[in-house]
Amino acid sequence: MKLRIYQVDAFTHQLFKGNPAAVIPLQQWLPDSVMQQIALENNLSETAFFVPAKDYFELRWFTPQTEVNLCGHATLATAHVLFTYLFPDLKEIQFSSKSGILIVYREEDTYYLDFPTSRVVSVQDSKLTFAKRMFTNPVAVLEGNEDLMVVLPSEEEVICYHPDFQHLSKLDYRGIIITAKGSEADFVSRFFGPRVGVNEDPVTGSAHTLLIPYWSAILKKNKMTARQLSIRGGELFCEHKGERVRIGGSAVTYLTGEILIPGD
Repeated sequence: MKLRIYQVDAFTHQLFKGNPAAVIPLQQWLPDSVMQQIALENNLSETAFFVPAKDYFELRWFTPQTEVNLCGHATLATAHVLFTYLFPDLKEIQFSSKSGILIVYREEDTYYLDFPTSRVVSVQDSKLTFAKRMFTNPVAVLEGNEDLMVVLPSEEEVICYHPDFQHLSKLDYRGIIITAKGSEADFVSRFFGPRVGVNEDPVTGSAHTLLIPYWSAILKKNKMTARQLSIRGGELFCEHKGERVRIGGSAVTYLTGEILIPGD
């Protein structure tokens, strides 16, 4: 069986920057075990698979280790493939996912993800104690739907933080976000996901469903710019819209090709 595959760098205008994702169009779902093996073979933070439905696309995401409920950069990469190669006349794409309906708009060379806003809740007791052991003088420790977010005093502390992945993996969260007010952007962040097989994610769109409502309240503005301070780096345009957030970014194609899977 031959399958088309695209690899796209998301949340960047430049090749070799942003967050790479594999995108694989399907006509019907493969067994979960096969999709997981493909994601492991790709060895990227995410591989996205999509299947066309009546007037939308069903979308799923796999890390090398597990399926996840929401992924921003691989959704943006999937939209880039659909807009660029498969349906160039479309201006809007709707996805059905484990996190509900996701919408992607295209405006010139920028794609905007329309995602549900994450909850933002302060943590206490053992989680707060653990976080204070891992981070020096956190400004706040909060949790979203799946992630823990630690607000640090400065951008420099976000840049210089050296994660202990073994300890971070003990926290019962999909990932750990560290963030601070930015110097050239409104806010900056990094994302660590050792529990799902991604020690540091280059650019994490889904983390911004938690980051955006927090920083919108702190900065008292709905439209913001953000940077993720990984080695590859990424730029995001953010907007808080109450129960939804908009996360904007660009994408570039790295490769197109075919993969060969045993079977018919």
